[in-house]
Amino acid sequence: MRKPIFAFLLLTTIYQIAIAQNKKPNLPPTEASAISPFINQYQADENMLNRKYTLKRSEEYFQRMQRFYSDWLIKLKAMPFEKLNVNERVDYILLKRDINVDTKNLQEGYNEFKSTNFTIPFAKTIIDFEQKRRIGTQQDGQAVNTAFEKLKSDINALSKSVNSKQLAINPIQANWAEQTVNQYLTVFNESYKFYDGYDPQFTKATKNSYPEAVKALKDYAAELGKMAKLSIAKDDGSGILGNPIGRAAFMNLLKDEMIAYTPEQIEAIALREFAWCDAEMLKASKAMGFGSDWKKALEKVKNAYPALGKQPELVYELANEAINFVEQNKLLDVPEMAKEGWRMRMLTPQEQLFAPFFLGGESVLIAYPTEDMSEEAKMMTLRGNNRHFSRAVVHHELIPGHNLQYFMQSRYKPYRRGFGTPFWTEGWSLYWEMLLWDKNFPKTPEDKIGMLFWRMHRCARIIFSMNYHLNKWTPKQCIDFLVDRVGFERANAEAEVRRSFTGGYGPLYQIGYMLGGLEFRALHKELVTSGKMSNLQFHDRILKENNMPVEMVRAILTNQLLPENFSTKWKFVGEIK
Repeated sequence: MRKPIFAFLLLTTIYQIAIAQNKKPNLPPTEASAISPFINQYQADENMLNRKYTLKRSEEYFQRMQRFYSDWLIKLKAMPFEKLNVNERVDYILLKRDINVDTKNLQEGYNEFKSTNFTIPFAKTIIDFEQKRRIGTQQDGQAVNTAFEKLKSDINALSKSVNSKQLAINPIQANWAEQTVNQYLTVFNESYKFYDGYDPQFTKATKNSYPEAVKALKDYAAELGKMAKLSIAKDDGSGILGNPIGRAAFMNLLKDEMIAYTPEQIEAIALREFAWCDAEMLKASKAMGFGSDWKKALEKVKNAYPALGKQPELVYELANEAINFVEQNKLLDVPEMAKEGWRMRMLTPQEQLFAPFFLGGESVLIAYPTEDMSEEAKMMTLRGNNRHFSRAVVHHELIPGHNLQYFMQSRYKPYRRGFGTPFWTEGWSLYWEMLLWDKNFPKTPEDKIGMLFWRMHRCARIIFSMNYHLNKWTPKQCIDFLVDRVGFERANAEAEVRRSFTGGYGPLYQIGYMLGGLEFRALHKELVTSGKMSNLQFHDRILKENNMPVEMVRAILTNQLLPENFSTKWKFVGEIK
């Protein structure tokens, strides 16, 4: 019982010092809260342990990290929550959420380890070798040589058992085992190099057995790789094999991201937004003289692409146009250094297989044809990155979008970057697409179609990604949906779906654009449209509070003193049946 009491007294003392240093508990938005040192410590300690314990799929790692997370929950419980101000309660709740999510993910990994570690029965030999290396123990060369010889023999026998199917391993287990063997191989190499050449008796005794053990590990990994699959999903002809997570996991992720809607309600929201896009697309199509055939209007827009080699000049022009617009309309104060600091680079043909349009952050990444592409691929890239599509995307990627976000994140409350969520990151940029539309940024019907294409795209992302993860649609159905419903070029649709399901993005990433944008829009209505804040004040505060679930941004901006047992409940688009 002494440790929690001591922790309580220590944290109380630190908190009181922090409050005294800041003079008052309600801190200005540019200052960090008294909880920030604990967030920094948690993130630094977690990173340190992950560097030290390199074998992530071992009993030692799981036990150590479980103890780490448990200790941190005790530290949080000892903190004087009732004395925390609005800003600090947000930090507390987010840190507690992260620890709980990390704990849950660790347990899921441990369960998988316990059910699949029969595929690495030789692990103890490598673990023992690495643990001794970690503390600098001199290892007897002859003894290690004997261990390496046995390791080689055991792994070769295991490979034969897998090859002959005497050891039953399903494709998912084979994928786990292949990854794990490669992880052990990396650690094994690093541990051996620690001694090789530095300890003569060790080097002489193991110079033959070590490479043989390495070869056995590589051969075993290759054998596993022949049957390894990320999921049990069958190829539907698209060549895209992702891993649908199912409804229960989807609901858990929504809760973690503080989204208070079900998948069915989210799809209803997307369909409602889609209906708005359809109506506006018809208006623009009629204004262009195409009547209700908006796809013909879209075709004309797609063909308005700059000549080869001219796209970077267009990007520069569009970037400055957006910056001038937000400043002239008193929507945002853009720091001079941010205007100076952004850069451009071209996406490679390989990158364009996953990203057929712009990407952004510190730099804007431009998708454009290269001379070694086929003529068909060149035309799809040109048409998919025409002037009017680009005009609706450059500001999303640069300013006031991602580039400005990253600029501000490194300068204001950077400790909150660990709370990052696509609902804030992508939602902010999508919100600006909505706000600029409302402020008459599109000059022509063609500009409107360019913006509407992307807005329809965000609606479609919700629909196809959720239906995929709920096991209702295949990747090919997702591709067809983008082509038929949004007007994608097929190659670009394939790249979009490939990126969504095999590009390393989380299952909720694609729904974060539109939903996050709607969250910021609801908050804008609550605070700016109502007259409580100006656009300049609103946007400045959001950027200076840094990355977090938008409901937490709302708590700070509306001065909500959240309870310790907070749970998400904000229905930012109202009740959805």
